[in-house]
Amino acid sequence: MTKSHVIFSASIALFLLLSISHFPGALSQSVKVCKSKSNNTCIDKDKALDLKLIAIFSILITSLIGVCLPFFARSVPAFQPEKSHFLILKSFASGIILSTGFMHVLPDSFDMLSSPCLNDNPWHKFPFTGFVAMISAVFTLMVDSITTSVFTKSGRRDLSADVASVETPDQEIGHVQVHGHGHSHALHHNLQGENDKELGSYLQLLRYRVIAIVLELGIVVHSIVIGLSVGATNNTCTIKGLVAALCFHQMFEGMGLGGCILQAEYGWVKKAVMAFFFAVTTPFGVALGMALSKTYKENSPDSLITVGLLNASSAGLLIYMALVDLLAADFMGQKMQKSIKLQLKSYAAVLLGAGGMSVMAKWA
Repeated sequence: MTKSHVIFSASIALFLLLSISHFPGALSQSVKVCKSKSNNTCIDKDKALDLKLIAIFSILITSLIGVCLPFFARSVPAFQPEKSHFLILKSFASGIILSTGFMHVLPDSFDMLSSPCLNDNPWHKFPFTGFVAMISAVFTLMVDSITTSVFTKSGRRDLSADVASVETPDQEIGHVQVHGHGHSHALHHNLQGENDKELGSYLQLLRYRVIAIVLELGIVVHSIVIGLSVGATNNTCTIKGLVAALCFHQMFEGMGLGGCILQAEYGWVKKAVMAFFFAVTTPFGVALGMALSKTYKENSPDSLITVGLLNASSAGLLIYMALVDLLAADFMGQKMQKSIKLQLKSYAAVLLGAGGMSVMAKWA
């Protein structure tokens, strides 16, 4: 089941990226390139290279710390998934993810797709950023619901088969003897109750796994795009601010993803693979930007359109996941609903995380 789940999610990711990259106009043959508005005194290729190498290693380390911290925090009783402190910490991380979508990715997309470097028709006559973000959110909902539905049906069949194989002997005796029939009925009722509990636990686990994979998909797309922009620029003034901001961003965004992976109850191998992909995507984007720095021009129409559309799709996905699968799922859950005090603490954590990430928007 898990292998099919990963293959399905990978196929969706590939389809999304191919669809966006071939969006009408994304591969425009225009040779128009706008000049950068940055200060020429900040352009230093040699110093920029040193800063990029520092960025790769520092972002990699902070990303690993952030995404792996929830795995080891489970050994601390107060931060186990069923505890209140875990929910508060997860709310803080969810606020960061929400702010990433609204305050970082979406404004970048607006800026790119409304750039004067692009032709007025169609880019200045239609709000492509909002449209693509909306389609991305609906598409994420579709993937979320269909994936859950497919594997829910599979889980129901497996559990029903297990119960049917257990309850046959006493049922046959029950058709002959009254006492046996009563015993069979009671046994069947108990088995049905246990089956319902097991099915409920299984469905909740399935939801956590779907959330973890879809959330990582959105974060990976955004991380590669922002890493690419860092690697392609030789503006040392820009890189300095970005390195510190990205380290903070990756650490706490990783905590949010790590919490979701922890709740999905994957084995250590799958946890390591998911943590690895999250940690290396931004450094990979930086390295890719460095390799393409001679051909990739961040102010060219092709680059602005492609990256702008990718940012819009990533923003829609992150906003949906943060609001629906993370915050709404937790705040409407039984544990939160039983305690107003816990809700208020969690709301404060959400605002703190979102506020902190919003401040970072000044630099990144």
